[in-house]
Amino acid sequence: MQALCIGLAIGVTLLQQQAALPEVHFLFLMLFAAVLLMLAGYRFSLYQRLHGVVKLLWQMLFAGIVGFVWASLFAHFYLTTSLPTKYEGKDLVVVGTIDSLPAYFDQGERFNFAVERVISPDLSIDERQYFPEKLALSAYQGTEDLHVQPGERWQFNLRLKRPHGSANQHGFDYEVWLLEQGIRATGTIRPASAAYPNQRLQEFVWSISNVVERCRGILRDRIHAALPGKTYAGVIIALVIGDQREISQSDWTVFNRVGIGHLISISGLHITMIAGLFAGLVSFLWRHSFFLNLSLPLLVPAQKIAALAGALIAFLYVALAGFGVPAQRTLYMLCVVALAVWNGRMTSFSSVLCLALGLVVVLDPWAVLSPGFWLSFGAVAVILFAAAAKEDGAATTWRQKLTSSLRTATRTQYAVTVGLVPLTMFLFGQFSLISPLANAIAIPLISFIVTPLALLGSALPADASAFVLSLAHETVQMLATVLSWLSAFPAAVWTAAYPPFWVFALALAGVVWMLLPKAWPMRWLGVCCCLPLISFQPAPVAEGQLRVTALDVGQGMALLIETSAHRLLYDTGPAYSADSDSGSRIILPYLKAQGINTLDAMIVSHNDSDHSGGALSILKQMSVSLVLSSLSSDSAIVAESRQHRRCQSGQVWHWDGVTFEILQPVAASYDSMKWKPNARSCVLKLSTSNYAMLLPGDIEAVQEDELVNSVPDKLRADVLLAPHHGSGTSSTPAFLQAVRPELAIFQLGYLNRYRHPKTEVWNRYADFGIKRLRTDESGAITLQFSTSLQFSQFRQEHARYWYAQ
Repeated sequence: MQALCIGLAIGVTLLQQQAALPEVHFLFLMLFAAVLLMLAGYRFSLYQRLHGVVKLLWQMLFAGIVGFVWASLFAHFYLTTSLPTKYEGKDLVVVGTIDSLPAYFDQGERFNFAVERVISPDLSIDERQYFPEKLALSAYQGTEDLHVQPGERWQFNLRLKRPHGSANQHGFDYEVWLLEQGIRATGTIRPASAAYPNQRLQEFVWSISNVVERCRGILRDRIHAALPGKTYAGVIIALVIGDQREISQSDWTVFNRVGIGHLISISGLHITMIAGLFAGLVSFLWRHSFFLNLSLPLLVPAQKIAALAGALIAFLYVALAGFGVPAQRTLYMLCVVALAVWNGRMTSFSSVLCLALGLVVVLDPWAVLSPGFWLSFGAVAVILFAAAAKEDGAATTWRQKLTSSLRTATRTQYAVTVGLVPLTMFLFGQFSLISPLANAIAIPLISFIVTPLALLGSALPADASAFVLSLAHETVQMLATVLSWLSAFPAAVWTAAYPPFWVFALALAGVVWMLLPKAWPMRWLGVCCCLPLISFQPAPVAEGQLRVTALDVGQGMALLIETSAHRLLYDTGPAYSADSDSGSRIILPYLKAQGINTLDAMIVSHNDSDHSGGALSILKQMSVSLVLSSLSSDSAIVAESRQHRRCQSGQVWHWDGVTFEILQPVAASYDSMKWKPNARSCVLKLSTSNYAMLLPGDIEAVQEDELVNSVPDKLRADVLLAPHHGSGTSSTPAFLQAVRPELAIFQLGYLNRYRHPKTEVWNRYADFGIKRLRTDESGAITLQFSTSLQFSQFRQEHARYWYAQ
């Protein structure tokens, strides 16, 4: 059984690395071949001396093929319902039900929408048949105040687009996350029309999922009512219903630095604890049913009823969590244990874990793309391995039992901390050094005090609910104070660049060696195997060469410029909301993934939010030696900067054989009030001995003309960052003629509301024979300036089958 489940997971994981899905007929041929392989392998293994090992390998190979085929067919099925390209950006009228809890933000609300029918007459019968069944919608203030609730039936005027997200190395893959949620289009609610108003058609549509979501909404409202305006109400909500969206980014930073992020939701530990308490209560009542003149244990043993009760309460709790991967894993293990107890066939815990693994990848093949999947199963596997290696003798007295329990708990915490280091470094490029202490404090408080109080308080009448939930909140607040203090230590987190797979595999082998029993020889060699992991750095840029990465930040600009010993960030991308921006969401994770913990300089070209939106997040979380900008002296970015200078034409510096020169703005422009921020964009030119690149920010035709007339000899460049994202007010023929680039890069958002790049501008570049790349199609674009000019596109080099759709 273990071999089949592990092989199944390997096959599913292999499929998720493919750039394209195999054809369906080829998949059935693979499945037929797998059956023949299994039969032949079984007969062959009977005559081999090592028939047991051979049989296991053949079983894993068979299960791997089955897993690959199953995940492929699963993906084929869900990819059939996609929004036709020709309907992107067009208004459609759709009727359906609210399919999730709405998430509120400053400008409106977001929720999932289950489509029932499309009213728009333009769609053909086939297009209606394959129209997406679930949508992710946003309703912005100023359109209409909807105040939707789960389970309601609505009619909406929608403007939709196909799933699309930022594509950067080691970044969050929004497109596969949408695919896993069954969401095949996103969109916004448009103003109502006379013929088709946005209107609620029915207060509630009965279904199991709608009942669950409505219950989650009621619990969330009760917590809000009991804790109005409380700082950590979002943590209480996460522990009760698994909705983490109300926890602030600053709190997540603290929780992740101290390594307790796994506790701030409905985790496997919480589910097991609640299931155990409920099972114990049911067992007690069942065994004492004679007080009611009943002999229930004679009908069904108390152990079986307790196991069934624990599994049922776990199912209800996991439903509140939205069936996350750690919650699924725990639920499946508890169900397998309950089934084994009910049938009187208890099995090994490793078999239970493997069966849970198989169930998760069968029911959700995309779960293997989630870090939580590997961390949750990895943690349990490490605990099993450490338990198998323990050497304690049998304890007889209470003192020996207490000592043994403490020793076991310490060994387990040590094993989990050390055992997950390779995985956390491979997935996140960091691990928390303070996590053993933080978890020793947080696990008892959250699991045995906060979570029970939160669950009890959310179910009690209003007055009692407020009191109990306040106790839970005060406990969280005290814990957060301690965690913030621990997080402030400079050595709280060890960071390094994301390692390649061979470095991870070497460290994993070393950790296994370290966790073997004490009698095992030379366990210190395991530490040596981990050294490349915790000190890994990518190959540096050679002297005199240059690497520029145009990050995919949506509708905005952000470019990382690297020489052999220096790093400069040109612009910081857009702000998405009051507590979310490209600095924290995209740029900082990318920098840390590359092992970059400091910046020598950052240029904020001008004040527009799509260029300066992420600056404050970067300045607060990373050391930046110098900030150059055209911002006013009272800007928050200037105040946060360690050292600030105005961009001004004539500024020149040299780093590692590369020349940096500011061509604009001129000093006099700062004294004039007639110019918009775009006109003062910092124009930067990068020059190596062989190539040059021009970064003009958002300058427009007037500034382009000034550059052509004032410094025409300095404009020539091999690569041009398209001014103002390809707007109709920039990239004049005279400017393009002066620059004469071979390659132009357009940084812009997918189907952005400005409709950049303008068609005439896009075609103008083609008329000049300039090769064009755009981040909404290519993802992040990396340029390598050496003896030749080379470039790579993330969506091509890391192609996945869901991108092609």
